[in-house]
Amino acid sequence: MKLLVRNLSRATTEQELRVLFSEHGSVTECTVVLDQETGYSKGFAFVELPEQEEAQAALKALNMTSFNKSTIRVKIANS
Repeated sequence: MKLLVRNLSRATTEQELRVLFSEHGSVTECTVVLDQETGYSKGFAFVELPEQEEAQAALKALNMTSFNKSTIRVKIANS
């Protein structure tokens, strides 16, 4: 299941997100969306966990929590 993670600190890396979400299950994909012109983060990312139960647990545990000095929002990504 693919999750959308919004309101990320611009300094957040894919590795940091992978570590955060791996506490709830195996992460198969993690992509911080970058601005094509500047190369800097746009403040959101996609994280994929193959097991629906793990993804739901991560969503429930991490939505509206503080991470890297920002309150992140996690929801199911529209495919």
